Amino acid sequence: MRALPKKQQIPVTTNMLGRYIVADPAICHGQPTFRGTRILLSDVLEQIASGMTWEAIIEEWHGHLTKEAIAEGVRLAHQALRTHTKELVSQPVDG
Repeated sequence: MRALPKKQQIPVTTNMLGRYIVADPAICHGQPTFRGTRILLSDVLEQIASGMTWEAIIEEWHGHLTKEAIAEGVRLAHQALRTHTKELVSQPVDG
């Protein structure tokens, strides 16, 4: 009998978006998460937008985040908005 070949694993590349934020195709479909977690950056940004304090967010995620990690996420969101504003504007506003 001939042995079946082992399944070849495709290497997964983790993209470091910063010190704390990563995008890994094997985790949360490649959406930006906080390194070492499955906490989506978009979820934390939504919590900030809803008025939660950073301390409350850290507590909500059981200490898996730090203020530095949240700050990096906010900076990355800011950069993305500045870089992609033209793509986000659907129609020009008449003045």
